[in-house]
Amino acid sequence: MDEAVKKRLKTIPKMDDVLLILKERGIMKNVDKEIVKKASRRTIEDIRSAIRAGRKAPLTPEEVADKVVGTLFNLGEYRLRPVINATGVILHTNLGRAPLCREALDRVMAVSRGYSNLEFDLKGGQRGSRYDHLREVLLELTGAEDAVVVNNNAAAVLLALNSLSEGKEAVVSRGELIEIGGEFRLPEIMEKSGAILREVGTTNKTYLADYESAVSEFTGLLMKVHPSNYRISGFTSEVQLPDLAALGRRCGIPVLNDLGSGCFLDLDRYGLDREPTVREVVADGADVVTFSGDKLLGGPQAGVILGKKEFLERIRKNPLNRALRIGKMTLAALEATLMLYLKPETAVKGLRILRSMTEDVPSVERRAKLLFDSLSSIPDSGLHLSLIKGVSMAGGGSLPGSDIPSVLIAVRSSRISASRIESRLRSLEMPVVARIAGEEVLFDLRTITEEEIPEIKKGLEAALAKESRL
Repeated sequence: MDEAVKKRLKTIPKMDDVLLILKERGIMKNVDKEIVKKASRRTIEDIRSAIRAGRKAPLTPEEVADKVVGTLFNLGEYRLRPVINATGVILHTNLGRAPLCREALDRVMAVSRGYSNLEFDLKGGQRGSRYDHLREVLLELTGAEDAVVVNNNAAAVLLALNSLSEGKEAVVSRGELIEIGGEFRLPEIMEKSGAILREVGTTNKTYLADYESAVSEFTGLLMKVHPSNYRISGFTSEVQLPDLAALGRRCGIPVLNDLGSGCFLDLDRYGLDREPTVREVVADGADVVTFSGDKLLGGPQAGVILGKKEFLERIRKNPLNRALRIGKMTLAALEATLMLYLKPETAVKGLRILRSMTEDVPSVERRAKLLFDSLSSIPDSGLHLSLIKGVSMAGGGSLPGSDIPSVLIAVRSSRISASRIESRLRSLEMPVVARIAGEEVLFDLRTITEEEIPEIKKGLEAALAKESRL
């Protein structure tokens, strides 16, 4: 360490001096003293590290106190915040996937503001099961014999594999050993479950004979996996679920179908790619079916496990189930979401992700013109606006390769770069997350509601005003 650095390190204020300034400013009255001490200690350590790295750092006691106050202020701010999704990715995993419907929000509030009968049988006056609140509506909607719900679909797959195939082979096509967002890899989940992976077939072609030849006394499960966020096309062959289910019945081996994104509606009626519905998969003979609650279902994050009673009973009794079970807020939101599906047209209107996917282009264009007019009214903005056609995506590993026609507003500024506009929109009190193409910021109206248009205008005005002050 050179002498100049040593000299600067010696000028760092003592912590007692910084604390005295903070006390005089009244900080100790509003924040716990120990939290202030920890923030001060961490700030001084950061300054020491900055000096060693040759960076500029605050050195007077007042400057250090200011830094501590900023740290304490940031500590008191919420990190999880609402944002406006202007990207056109409807089920954006990084932005929380499916927004909850009004009914779900109301039910969460109703059961969370006080006590609830989460695990209490009101008729019998004794302990009940939290799964009973969802079982009846799930069985009605899917035709399954039994149901369990855990905290996400990865947990559902893990629990099902552990319950039915721990220490035994789980046979799955090599072309279905998927990896999805967040580095979720099916082989790794299988390993953690205690199931032994038995790959069959090739990446692009797997036949029923491949499964048949793999079946042995060591086989615990036959597994079929939805490809989620990718498609293999061209020279391909896959085993259909009814054929795999028939093989399972002949061999006395359960068949698990991981749908990933559980769909309850015939999406092709709305011009979208065909997805097997949960009811169809159950009818095709799958013994156990798993899927997410917050993808095409449009509810909260959850993992739904459906199937035959004998297998669901083993899953329910697994001690691992307790570690993965859902809480009352998730249960309330999911129950309200499922209720909408009792009338499919109500689900399409009431669930935002289904509305966004099925909305006709003229309606999206009408909203785009409202945003165009709103942004055009910003005075002396230096903005160049254009209304263009584009495509949105379902996202979240749902409907891969399916482009949904949309209408976008492209924004270009003569004063500020697109990347800077996009960055400033993300830093707003109500962040707006858009996308960039070349030197234009794009707002996709398929994921923007009419109520959010004033916030986007306000945010863009703030971003431009900040530039004019520089």
